[in-house]
Amino acid sequence: MTAALVLRCAGRIVGRYTIRPALERRSSPRPYFHPVRTTGGVPVTELMPDDHAHHLGAGVAVPDVAGLNFWGGRTFVRDQGPTELDNHGVQRHDGFTRRDPDGFVEELSWTAGERVLLRERRAVAAVPLTDSAWALDLTFSLTNATAQELTIGSPATNGRPGAAYGGFFWRAPKQPLVPRVFSADAEGESAVHGAPADWVALAGEGWTLVFAGATERTRQDPWFVRSAEYPGVGSSLAHDRRLPVAPDGTVVRRIVTVVADGRLGRGEAAALVHQAVTS
Repeated sequence: MTAALVLRCAGRIVGRYTIRPALERRSSPRPYFHPVRTTGGVPVTELMPDDHAHHLGAGVAVPDVAGLNFWGGRTFVRDQGPTELDNHGVQRHDGFTRRDPDGFVEELSWTAGERVLLRERRAVAAVPLTDSAWALDLTFSLTNATAQELTIGSPATNGRPGAAYGGFFWRAPKQPLVPRVFSADAEGESAVHGAPADWVALAGEGWTLVFAGATERTRQDPWFVRSAEYPGVGSSLAHDRRLPVAPDGTVVRRIVTVVADGRLGRGEAAALVHQAVTS
């Protein structure tokens, strides 16, 4: 049975968070935000699009945790390519330790069958910025719940260049025009993808999303960016090598996403990011 809650910012409904999605296992069931909207009501997430049916709005997804798929779809196998495997995990909602109209703290278990690999604490807040912009502040902490070291990988670490997705991921709506991608000092998908940056912006028709790493460690992760094939931005926990997590060890990342009406310029994006991260 699907369960969801409504997220508000300054009294406006800006998002819906599905806690227990009714999905088949090959979609790697997990909580997600959809729809997310600007303050003006423009939708800025996409759910299960035809091009990637396992893209679930905005949330946290990892394609390889000790060989298990918490992303959905096929698994990239070295020297073989994308392969259908029976290796899909589930992010189980265990409960809330705080739940307010404008945010929550959630406990989750990343499970494969009855085995718990990771325990997660996910903290979310909707932060008002201006009459036409707000920010989704999301921190996730992944703790190894096993007695052995776990490693987090990606298609890139398994032999597919340029595909280091895994961590925070936001699937935006596909529109007739390809969205503009830019950072503080770079322009275009090829220039922004695969590089660390304080922030990355995706500007579509009637909306702009600005993604910022809000801790020093988060800013070290390169960005995974798509605009021509489909509009999506995420972080790369495992860009060029697998990320080890010791028993009881924890990986923490914080991403703040500015959600704005209209198409922002570089200066506007930078100013709103600064406000969102420091507020």
